[in-house]
Formats: sequence, C-alpha cells, structure tokens
Amino acid sequence: MKIAEAAARSGLSIDTIRFYERSGLLPPIARGADGMRRFSPETADWLRLLASLRETGMELRAMRRFAELYRQGDATIPERRRMLQEHAANLELRRAALDRCAALLAHKLQRYSEIEGG
Repeated sequence: MKIAEAAARSGLSIDTIRFYERSGLLPPIARGADGMRRFSPETADWLRLLASLRETGMELRAMRRFAELYRQGDATIPERRRMLQEHAANLELRRAALDRCAALLAHKLQRYSEIEGG
C-alpha cells in the first residue's frame, strides 16, 4: 500500500510517517519501480501501534527503544512486555487524575447551574 493508505489506516499524517521512518522507528520500507514507498500490512499494523503509543504519551526515545527491541527478536519480549506494562500503569495513573479533574469540573458546572437557576 502507498503512504497515503498507510496514513489513513494508522491515523498518522504522511509527514509523521516520514519522520518515523527517518527516526528509525520503521523497518526498511520497500519502494516500487516508481520510487514510491510500499508499506506491507505488517508495517501498517506497526504504524497503528506507534500511533497508539504516541497518542497515549510515550516519549519518542522510549518508542525508539521499543522498536530497537522489536527488531532484535523474540528474546526481547520480556523487556518489551515490561515497557508496555509500565506505560499501561502510567496511563492508569493519568486516567485517575483525569477522572478527578472531570468530577471537579462537573461539580463546578452543577454549582453554576444552581446559582443561575435561583
């Protein structure tokens, strides 16, 4: 698939995909006779994972490390699992903080409605 389709499938912009390629986050991308990038379904899946990691706040440095470990093969699964578990734990902490903030905002909005309503 061409880069536009890979972008649509992953939710990443074309520029971000090119940046990730330059940053070493992607495996080597094949090119067609026309010189255009050709993304495999596996690379498209990898892009979706990268998009999810980035959207949930994983730093580029950690994403690079994860990609490096992935390229090293199955022997690195324990470290990759540890990285993802740590990231998931951080997400849970952030979710709890967001829930507290949302509850406070809901309380404030309710209070304003009460004041305005009389």
